[in-house]
Amino acid sequence: MSAMDSPFRIAIVGGTGVGEALADQLDTKGRCSERPETPFGLPSDEIQLGSIEGTPVALLRRHGAQHQFNPTHVPYRANIFALKLLGCTHVLASGATGSLQEAIKPRDLVLCDQLIDRTTARDQQRTFFDGAAVHVEFADPCCAVMRQWLMQAAESCDDLILHPQGTYVCMEGPAFSTRAESRMHRSWGGDLIGMTALPEARLVREAEMAYALVGMPTDYDAWREHDPGEDTATVLTEVLAHLAHASDACLKLIRAALRDVTVLRDTPSEAGSALANAIWTSPDAIDHETRQKLAPLWSQRLGV
Repeated sequence: MSAMDSPFRIAIVGGTGVGEALADQLDTKGRCSERPETPFGLPSDEIQLGSIEGTPVALLRRHGAQHQFNPTHVPYRANIFALKLLGCTHVLASGATGSLQEAIKPRDLVLCDQLIDRTTARDQQRTFFDGAAVHVEFADPCCAVMRQWLMQAAESCDDLILHPQGTYVCMEGPAFSTRAESRMHRSWGGDLIGMTALPEARLVREAEMAYALVGMPTDYDAWREHDPGEDTATVLTEVLAHLAHASDACLKLIRAALRDVTVLRDTPSEAGSALANAIWTSPDAIDHETRQKLAPLWSQRLGV
């Protein structure tokens, strides 16, 4: 069965480190790579197709092969559209973050359940549907079924601390927060601060795929001042060590989860019908070019 025809495939979207490590673990049989052209250009990188632990997967490095895309300029629409073209039904994302809470320590993992959008320069990436009024429900941006699946997998992983929920504040970047901003994000109830979850998660919902996000805290963000005497080089060395440890923990969690995907196969995600009542524009008012351009996303809703 070809990738286009596959009824089940998990896309794993991560930073360069996680993406490279997972690519090395792809089963050799049937392994290939594709970089499909989309109406929004090319995705960040070639998408590695194959299986891990017997589960069909598609691996995508969000920032590109050389980490050349900063968070603002990641081609989010092309990435998610390409994953849809390749038959993906679920998206498991990961990313480095700062912790906004004392209880969430560097090297822990956080299974995010909520997002706050603080981006300001991604207007052209916010939606696939510029040519129609499409309003998906997004109250719970992360799939409950995928979160259950990952929490169950974590039980079999020794020495892994996984917080079962967390609110991710997505800022624009590329500079990090000021101390005042960091304290403000804490006051909002934020648990993590990062730069890549949005518009990624919103586009995944528009593409009717399920989405889960594992946050990997590497430091305590600006709200918590460093110990006196720590210079910048020392802090950076610590952050990189925390990132390496969190990445290893994330890889362990993903492999454990991929060993048993029964709950994902047997339990439909609400995201799979996100467009059922979301298209407010009359189909007759949507021009033929727009209908065809986005056919992989909404053809079953419009009868394209």
